[in-house]
Amino acid sequence: MSERKVLSKYYPPDFDPSQIGRSRGPKAPGPKVVTVRLMAPFSMKCTTCGEFIYKGRKFNARKEITDQKYLTVTIIRFYIRCTRCSAEITFVTDPRHHDFECERGAKRNFEPWRKAQLEEETEQELEERLEREEAEKDIMKELESKTVDAKTEMQIADALDEIRLRNARNERDWKDGEVSFVREEKDEERERQEREDEEAARRAFMGSEGEKVRRLTADSIIIDDNTAPESIAESSSSSMPPPPVPTFKRQIKKKKDFSAALGIKKKAPA
Repeated sequence: MSERKVLSKYYPPDFDPSQIGRSRGPKAPGPKVVTVRLMAPFSMKCTTCGEFIYKGRKFNARKEITDQKYLTVTIIRFYIRCTRCSAEITFVTDPRHHDFECERGAKRNFEPWRKAQLEEETEQELEERLEREEAEKDIMKELESKTVDAKTEMQIADALDEIRLRNARNERDWKDGEVSFVREEKDEERERQEREDEEAARRAFMGSEGEKVRRLTADSIIIDDNTAPESIAESSSSSMPPPPVPTFKRQIKKKKDFSAALGIKKKAPA
């Protein structure tokens, strides 16, 4: 068990640790290479055997830090081997597009969403894009102004329709250059009817000789038009009796005897 886990090692009898010396040799020329464990950052196809390597496949890769930089970001190269033919495949980091780029040994599968990222935008294209955006903004402003103008025109059209209807109504009421209002005609007709009713009532209460008749009491008193108001008051006061004096004495009402109506005979007192 211990041998399998390499917990104990064999030392020969003539082993002398003092003879082991540490010596630093010269560094290997070229960039520093470190073995790392990584996953394939994209799907690819090996150009040697045609094997497809899917994204996320784990590899023991060699990591090489290059001298190339993009905006102070160091570009790193990785070396892996094909899982079928063991051909070497290399890819590097791409800080510009926040992605990886395949160098040799394999071909990256087509990814449609990367097409827009890979297209470089020049200054002229940038200016054209900005102009298009400004034009779109102007189109939106124009559309909003057109909408406001359309609403204003609709309101004006409604107001004009209302004025036309009012003018047409007024034109129908015009007769021979004079305006005849229906309400005034109705008022005049009512006043004329009232005058006729008053005249008919006055004629009904007139005597044969043009005297006015006034009923003051139960008896009729005939008064001439030339009679003075003082004499009228005296005659009315002399003919009318004075009003009775009110009394507050309690009056007891007699009870009616309904026994005779019901056929009940009362016994005579003994």
